[in-house]
Amino acid sequence: MIDPVIFSFKLFNWEIVLRWYGVLVMLGAVAGALWAEREIKRRGENGEVIWDAMVWVLPAGIIGARLWYVMNNIMGGSTYYTDNPVKILNIPEGGLHFFGGLLFGVIALSIFLHKSGKDMWLFLDALAPATLLGQAIARPANFINQELYGPPTQLPWGISIEAGHRLAQFSDLNRFPVETTRFHPVFAYEMILNFLIVLFLFWLSRRYEKQLKPGALFSVWLVFAGLSRTFIEFFRPDQPRIGESFVSYTMLISFLMAVAGVVMLLIRYGKLGLAMAAGWEDEYQVRQAEKNPRARVQPIAEDVSDMDGGVVSKAAKRKPVTKAKASGKKTAARKTEPKKAPAKKAPAKKTATKPKSKK
Repeated sequence: MIDPVIFSFKLFNWEIVLRWYGVLVMLGAVAGALWAEREIKRRGENGEVIWDAMVWVLPAGIIGARLWYVMNNIMGGSTYYTDNPVKILNIPEGGLHFFGGLLFGVIALSIFLHKSGKDMWLFLDALAPATLLGQAIARPANFINQELYGPPTQLPWGISIEAGHRLAQFSDLNRFPVETTRFHPVFAYEMILNFLIVLFLFWLSRRYEKQLKPGALFSVWLVFAGLSRTFIEFFRPDQPRIGESFVSYTMLISFLMAVAGVVMLLIRYGKLGLAMAAGWEDEYQVRQAEKNPRARVQPIAEDVSDMDGGVVSKAAKRKPVTKAKASGKKTAARKTEPKKAPAKKAPAKKTATKPKSKK
């Protein structure tokens, strides 16, 4: 098996450890952000904003993913984290839940976009495939950590799980010998499904680009991401069940997520009417930033400096100037420039000030 630790060393009293889990999670996050940046640019927004958003989304997502995993573990009857609360902080050992990261990440993203005045639907449509891409890239870390596997199987792609990483129901080595017992590689199933959904969403966003309204791609993502996770939960014996049923809490949430996606699509295309969705935008709200904000200041400064030569800019003509102030400026100009030749003063009468009538 692959060693979960790439390398480690001591720095004073601190032990620095680089694990495959952390490397692959960060690689997935960067790959997802690069995908999102490209999709945001394609929709007319500044793609570099995603890197500012990552400062908010990534820490919040990791915290949410960890907390959801811990709560899920406790609900399943485990006392590992209740007996050792400090272990909750030991994220490198593994244990992040996608839904917790999604929930906290969306909350952080919405706060960031609200503060920066960006369109939420634009970013959700761009980020939806990116989340599955990042998750798929990080999934091999579960294999290295010997986690996220299913029940025993006779299929040729089954994987071996060491005794120290077995779930309680598979810890009996007489019934499930290490040498011959193989388990469903559930992490691989989810990784493959994620890649397929990403490809489908990519094709859909290009093939029906003009027909897709804001929020439609995110709604489709909800449907497929929810259904795929519902399917995966049938192979997850480690997930806590609702009562004595076969339904896990994660399975229920996944199914509801898919239902929400279907409802949103029906609302989006007028098949279902809801008063709260009446103002749903038909186009992305993109705020065009100034490409060259200094360009507005420079012409005015040049025109003002040339006013004595008879050149008056349009911006100067639009500026309301009272007669009293204008005449005062004119008098001051004549006092401060006594050395100018009379021939050069004549064009100054063509300025924006109203000349006095001669009787």
